[in-house]
Amino acid sequence: MKLRSEVAVYRVGDASITRITDRVLDTLVAPNIFPDWSSDAVRAMGLGMIPEHLGEDGERLIMSVHSWLVRVAGKTVLIDTGIGNGKSRPFNPVFHDLNTNYLGRLAHAGVSTAEVDLVLLTHLHVDHVGWNTVLADGEWIPTFPNARYVYSQMEEDFYATPESSSRRMVFDDSVSPLIGAGLVERIGQDGRQYDEHFTFYPTPGHSVGHMSIGLASAGEHALFGGDVMHHPVQLTFPEWNSGFCGDAVTSRRSRAWALDHVVGRNALYFSSHFADTSVVRYAQGAGTSPWSFI
Repeated sequence: MKLRSEVAVYRVGDASITRITDRVLDTLVAPNIFPDWSSDAVRAMGLGMIPEHLGEDGERLIMSVHSWLVRVAGKTVLIDTGIGNGKSRPFNPVFHDLNTNYLGRLAHAGVSTAEVDLVLLTHLHVDHVGWNTVLADGEWIPTFPNARYVYSQMEEDFYATPESSSRRMVFDDSVSPLIGAGLVERIGQDGRQYDEHFTFYPTPGHSVGHMSIGLASAGEHALFGGDVMHHPVQLTFPEWNSGFCGDAVTSRRSRAWALDHVVGRNALYFSSHFADTSVVRYAQGAGTSPWSFI
């Protein structure tokens, strides 16, 4: 599927932002993912869900897994890194032993792996850390050797648990090599401003230490929400948790905070999983929904 945001470049102040797609998912059935799903309610939304975000049956979710490439003030930044290639994920065939053209798409956007200065991670789930590392001579090594990788300390504390589990598998091949190479910086549970452009905001619920990442440039703002939302239906029904939310109450609270943050700052919202265009803006009075895809 060819998506508009494969080639779109968004502007936030002096920053340019491009989506780097890993893969598009079209096998998830909405009522299985959203316990509160109502097909009638979704049809009445007026957000043009089909075919960009739903299959023709109105219940098959179209979702994307991607990174955001941000270039600002001479810095080259990736926000989240997708699933990765050649990684053993027996717990989920959607993520298992992939061979995508992610690095080719990054190169097409004009960036080599050596040119990335920062990798900012919203959380440490399988579909957000995969391209942190690549396999070389039988070992997982940092994909972006000159970058600092920045993420929540709480996420590391949780996922670096000793038991044999799917989360430890992901940590071992996609996070531990970064720590071993001395490339990691941790953010405390209260979040903080990282530099003059980026701020980590705690938005737990989907995962224990999940962070949304704010961008400020030349008086304009954006929020990279990670998995605060998984699908555009949650713009209209923010009370709908997905089955991927670890804590229902905290997830709803973080989602409400993120939406208020975007509205209050007239910010663009950059989603981790919205398909087609993955960017929305709040525009009260614009049609049947105040949210517009751009």
